[in-house]
Amino acid sequence: MKKALAFLLAVVMMLALVACGGNGNNTGNTGNTGNTGNDANTSDTGDTGDTGATTVANKDKPLVWFNRQPSNSSTGELDMNALTFNENTYYVGFDANQGAELQGTMILDYITNAIENGEEIDRNGDGIIGYVLAIGDIGHNDSIARTRGVRSALGTAVEKDGVIVSDPVGTNVDGSSAFVQDGTLEIGGKTYTVRELASQEMKNSAGATWDAATAGNAINTWSASFGDQIDIVASNNDGMGMSMFNAWSQAEGVPTFGYDANSDAVAAIANGYGGTISQHADVQAYLTLRVLRNALDGVDIDTGIGTEDDAGNVLSDEVFYYDEATRSYYALNVAVTAENYEDFLDSTVTYAPVSNKLDATAHPTKNVWLNIYNSADNFLGSTYQPLLQNYDDLLNLNVEYIAGDGQTESNITNRLGNPSAYDAFAINMVKTDNAASYTGILSQ
Repeated sequence: MKKALAFLLAVVMMLALVACGGNGNNTGNTGNTGNTGNDANTSDTGDTGDTGATTVANKDKPLVWFNRQPSNSSTGELDMNALTFNENTYYVGFDANQGAELQGTMILDYITNAIENGEEIDRNGDGIIGYVLAIGDIGHNDSIARTRGVRSALGTAVEKDGVIVSDPVGTNVDGSSAFVQDGTLEIGGKTYTVRELASQEMKNSAGATWDAATAGNAINTWSASFGDQIDIVASNNDGMGMSMFNAWSQAEGVPTFGYDANSDAVAAIANGYGGTISQHADVQAYLTLRVLRNALDGVDIDTGIGTEDDAGNVLSDEVFYYDEATRSYYALNVAVTAENYEDFLDSTVTYAPVSNKLDATAHPTKNVWLNIYNSADNFLGSTYQPLLQNYDDLLNLNVEYIAGDGQTESNITNRLGNPSAYDAFAINMVKTDNAASYTGILSQ
């Protein structure tokens, strides 16, 4: 009797399924594409051939940290709990040390070439090439690396416990600071002393770092105190560098060097800006969204990155590399100077080898929550986000962009109140220590 009842129930269920299959509601799901992407709380079932949708817990959704690598802001130690939050968690940034060395070398080459060509780099003729340095954020790994790169190249670095000190010196006109030392350059048969005259973290009164207005005020203060002793202006980024260039150094003819290759800084090279570093923001922005696209599609993470995808997108190892141990993608840097700046005038153009649009049938639209730590950040606002907005269309991603105040994490996390409405997340923290503020929300 029980067997007969079970058989009857099975027949009824099969008839019900046939009836459902004929109502036309399931025609959008063909092959292995899974759901159509309209329900942000569902994900594709991969290669199983099952066209049904399954609920994915927020803690298991693809996550990419970008621009600010989860790490201890005091020691630089990476936060591996954040970097391995789930199997689809990655970091996208650039090789900070390679870029920092490149910036320092660019400044050194400029000084050397200028002196060899008979230019007056030592403006007051005291035999000291003095420079000032705008530091972005003393607790940010990229800022630390850039400060170290400049000091290493110019011979002003002091080591402590095996690493170059990156602390601001305040003022150091007499060369007595414990954080730096005087360097020496032999150029054209003459010996020059190189001295870091002043440096400070550019943090405004509200607590926002990398602050351009603060840098503009700083150069006015420094120039009023020891104007013609300043021969070089160096900055951890172009936002601060351009603020100092516009406030003082352009009018004085003092070469200024930044980082990021923002469009305004690149254009300013024609007017005396010394140079900048492109951190291949076009490649970074692509990688930020591409790793999410691949995870959402359930394909090999290298698809469209090191391996050509079905649209022909692929990157060469000349512009990026992947560190498997830290699940981190790093773009490589390029020096932008008077010799090549015209190639970098528009910083928001997508990188040609990865500018082919994906087929929406094979790669259906997905919803992504993405934040920028500070709406006033020059690089992220004027370069990175426009690139992301170009790539989100090419990759069929519906991205909601959240702009923070650059001061408090809660200003951003308070707007992540409904993570179930999104298929994936891209996070740019205010402070590198604060990854748990985000993963805690996703784990609820």
